[in-house]
Amino acid sequence: MAYQNRVHNIQITLVPQEGATVANPSGPNLYLHYQSSVYFTDPNGVPTVGLDANVKGPYLSFSGLGVPDVPSVTYTGDGFGGNGSVPNNRVVVDSEGLVLAHDGSFWVSDEYGPYIYHVSKKGTVIGAIRPPDAIIPMRNGSESFSADSPPFYDQDEVITPADNPTGRDNNQGAEGLTTNPAGTKLYTLLQSAINQEGGLKNKNSRNARFLVYDITTSPPTYEAEYIVPLAFVNASDSGSKVAHQSEIHYISDTQFLVLGRDSGAGRGQSSTQSIYRHADVFDISNATNVMGAAADCATCSVASTSGVLNKGTDTATVVPAEYCSWLDYNINAQLERFGVHNGGAQDDSLLNEKWESLALAPVNPGTNDGEFFLFSLSDNDFITQDGYMNSGKLKYADDSGYDVENQALVFRVKLPMGAKPLVS
Repeated sequence: MAYQNRVHNIQITLVPQEGATVANPSGPNLYLHYQSSVYFTDPNGVPTVGLDANVKGPYLSFSGLGVPDVPSVTYTGDGFGGNGSVPNNRVVVDSEGLVLAHDGSFWVSDEYGPYIYHVSKKGTVIGAIRPPDAIIPMRNGSESFSADSPPFYDQDEVITPADNPTGRDNNQGAEGLTTNPAGTKLYTLLQSAINQEGGLKNKNSRNARFLVYDITTSPPTYEAEYIVPLAFVNASDSGSKVAHQSEIHYISDTQFLVLGRDSGAGRGQSSTQSIYRHADVFDISNATNVMGAAADCATCSVASTSGVLNKGTDTATVVPAEYCSWLDYNINAQLERFGVHNGGAQDDSLLNEKWESLALAPVNPGTNDGEFFLFSLSDNDFITQDGYMNSGKLKYADDSGYDVENQALVFRVKLPMGAKPLVS
């Protein structure tokens, strides 16, 4: 569907219920009230879309964005299956991460490029960051931003090869995005390893690239790049699936929260029991900065296709970030205090599959006691039986038959003394 990307403004009210128990659970105590929306347009005022990009260029280009081109799609009709003979050529953004800038603008990371877009407070794309060439998806010798996701109106589209041999894996782009409290840096983490470093197979895909940009300059300055070894779903089994990450959040200049999780388990999925759904921590203090020609060219890699990092044979030894397990979402003794659960009945109180956000707010504002509320919200993937698309013109019901409500969890956590995390 040609869904126009947008940011919603939502008022949040939390009424803590720390005395809730499994025997006497709390009802919902986090209230979300919709306020307004900002809709994205390209520099010429044309709406962006979430459709899959064309399999090959030429892609759209805009002077002043600081990049040669951006992922785009050409289609006829209205993008929702309706008629139309005039081709539309629009910027495509699979928007994932969000950072609010001090001037009211915001930065949005995307899975297709994977690019990071600078968007004005009115919704106009005013800048873009293109990742190093090693991360740009390539097919048949040229850049190819398609993620092999046939649109609703052309389900028979065939992409060859289905998965690009190099660059970000399909739908595994710039999933995590955060900034420092001063708003001078951007940090982005790919959802998993790039394909020439193991991304083509899940079990090999743990070494995700983490990039740092200085956004006090125009255009932003690429500053550093590290490898973050994501967790395995079964911690004791290095041959198990990798828990791909869905968000990051700044704790300090060297430490970051990361939301790692399994897939295919939760409300509306074939399995109800999630094994790994965590807010973890990684630390880059001792990690190798791999930024440079040896890592960033189109065919470059710092790991083998089986996911083994370089160990100093033909290239320099790569020391990854330290990854530490921290907060487990799946503890039913805690979840059931608030009327939700992991595993068991396929009902509205079952946790959703996709948890994709992190935000911190101090428990005691004005103090430095390290106590924070950690907010995390899910993504329902438009799985509803009572939805509308195209500004309310098109009634929409997901083929699964499920209604999956958006969900939110709030944890009270303690961060290390001296940490100065980003407060949302």
